[in-house]
Amino acid sequence: MKQGSIDIEGLHVIIDRFDHVLLDQWGTLHEGQSIFPVALDCVTRLRQAGKRVLVLSNSGKRASSNAQRLASLGLKPDAYDGILTSGEATWIGLKTRAHAPFNELGHKCFLISRGSDRTVVDGLDLAVVNEVEKSDFILLAGLDDAAAEPEHWRRCLTTAAACGLPMLCANPDLAMFGAKGLIPAPGALAHFYEQIGGRVTFVGKPHAPIFATALQRLGHPAPARVLMVGDSLDHDIAGGRAAGMLTLFLCNGVHRDGASSSLETMTDGSTRPPHWTMTRLAW
Repeated sequence: MKQGSIDIEGLHVIIDRFDHVLLDQWGTLHEGQSIFPVALDCVTRLRQAGKRVLVLSNSGKRASSNAQRLASLGLKPDAYDGILTSGEATWIGLKTRAHAPFNELGHKCFLISRGSDRTVVDGLDLAVVNEVEKSDFILLAGLDDAAAEPEHWRRCLTTAAACGLPMLCANPDLAMFGAKGLIPAPGALAHFYEQIGGRVTFVGKPHAPIFATALQRLGHPAPARVLMVGDSLDHDIAGGRAAGMLTLFLCNGVHRDGASSSLETMTDGSTRPPHWTMTRLAW
């Protein structure tokens, strides 16, 4: 047992502690090939126990495209209660413009996305412009592998920063898997923009907007009855704790190589550790 966290063998041990579950996607349910069999069994048993299961992902794409991908990997839409991506939370925020930062943005955006994907702006009162200096804000939803390095964007973003343009980052992840291994993800580019003087608002984990949207999607339950499960201490656990939720850290996820040292740092008293730890998602 780690200091401040309790090791458990499966979710059945703490089943009475929560009514809703937020599940991270990559590293928790799969690693890109197929849904882990034990994870699929766990999701099935959670539903049988009357728990609501919502997949929470930092993908900058809309929820529907991620649901299709999960289905292709073996997790059908009727096996869980829905998926909320940071891209979907961004779209909802821009559609309703009910609160900051969304109600403070203009209606002309410079869109940066993977594969020229425009689903994150479909149906919105937005005009996508091709010249950053003619936009009201930058919407960063994804990055192509060939354009992942922040230096690729220096000239464009230097102009944007000089114009005082805010950036809305729909994927705070710092690294992603490219064809040749780990490469910078949108979050790294957003931090680069901050370093050269730009203003950035992040929507995905660990930031508050996506957790607030998740609670709304679940019908506004008490956060203390919601369990956030994931393999990232910086995204899943930190975000869930900040939102007042219960948290469970999976030690054998995609961040397993640095998990032990990171968990030791988190449990040294300077930050709040996860409530529980487990090897992998299992009932």
